[in-house]
Amino acid sequence: MKNETLGDRIRHRRKALELTQKQLAQQVKVSHVAISQWEKEETLPRGENLLRLAEALGCAPAFLIDGDGPVFSENAWAGLYQIPLLAQRDVAHWRSDASQVKHELLMHNDMALSQQSFAVRVDEQAMTPAILPLDVAIVDPCVSPLPGDTVAALQHTRLLLRTWRQRSTVNDQPLFELAPANINYPLLHSDQDALTLLGTVVELRRYRQQ
Repeated sequence: MKNETLGDRIRHRRKALELTQKQLAQQVKVSHVAISQWEKEETLPRGENLLRLAEALGCAPAFLIDGDGPVFSENAWAGLYQIPLLAQRDVAHWRSDASQVKHELLMHNDMALSQQSFAVRVDEQAMTPAILPLDVAIVDPCVSPLPGDTVAALQHTRLLLRTWRQRSTVNDQPLFELAPANINYPLLHSDQDALTLLGTVVELRRYRQQ
């Protein structure tokens, strides 16, 4: 490994995971030309691109840079847990039959979350400035929300992130509100707006665009 270049390590990890340059580019959110340039060392991955690349390739950023960092197997990430990053259109299907849902990539962290946990990329501005578009929210359906927690919910088929507030209980079922941080979005009510609670947001990740 010591005689390999950064480009060699990227290429070898990509092939070990049976990914094409295009597939890897989709996971890292760059063009396939960028992957080709990195493998040829015409340019170098930096900042958030390097972090996303390392995560997609299942290794530490230090491994890509100089060959010294750890490389994780697909089945054992040295104590880290794998969480699928879902496209928003697939969240409802994940809830009903997770085995039928393909995911963009795996997020990793050291929290032991439930097997139903998932990650999703934010695409609206309802929770700005605390949560921005393109932030990644990790959601655990098995964590019951407390007042003030951020939750994920479905309004029909649209995914929402909002602040959870319990209002009352009717027939042992909690009635709740979902409050935005952005005043340009409406306050939603579980007894009026066809809301399905998906789980509590347990972690947020922000990736700067380059």
